[in-house]
Amino acid sequence: MAQLPILRYPDPRLHTVARPVAVVDERIRQLVDDMIETMYASEGVGLAATQVDVHERVIVMDTSDQHDQPVVLINPEITERSAEFMLGEEGCLSVPQIYDKVERHARVTVRALGRDGQPFELKAEGLASVCVQHEMDHLLGKVFVEYLSPLKRDRIRTKMLKKTREEQRGG
Repeated sequence: MAQLPILRYPDPRLHTVARPVAVVDERIRQLVDDMIETMYASEGVGLAATQVDVHERVIVMDTSDQHDQPVVLINPEITERSAEFMLGEEGCLSVPQIYDKVERHARVTVRALGRDGQPFELKAEGLASVCVQHEMDHLLGKVFVEYLSPLKRDRIRTKMLKKTREEQRGG
């Protein structure tokens, strides 16, 4: 397993729409394992393949209290959304140290393939529901800051670009 570099907003590659996984083979299982390692090492609760510059429909997440129950969603599709919404504070490994409120469906049902390539259904609520929707946005080329006002988005973009420049200079 290996930790993968995470793209940082406003990297244009984060806006790439992911294509479906044709076959769940050893390459995809290795990607899943590397993404899980990367997610845990980065102290995240979810990671989409788009964020590690692989533009295929793969998500890993773990919203368990002990962070020991990874869920793998390959080619996920939301099949049901609750009528109720919830407003929650979101962050993103591609937008480090930035948090803001985003409204999401309180519950979703997702159909996907697991790491073994077998289809399954996941009923998610609360944090898991938010995580699924957040990560699925990544597969569509959307970052959570796009739900914020243009002013907030511009401030975050400027902050991220400045941080990247400082890191490249070694400061």
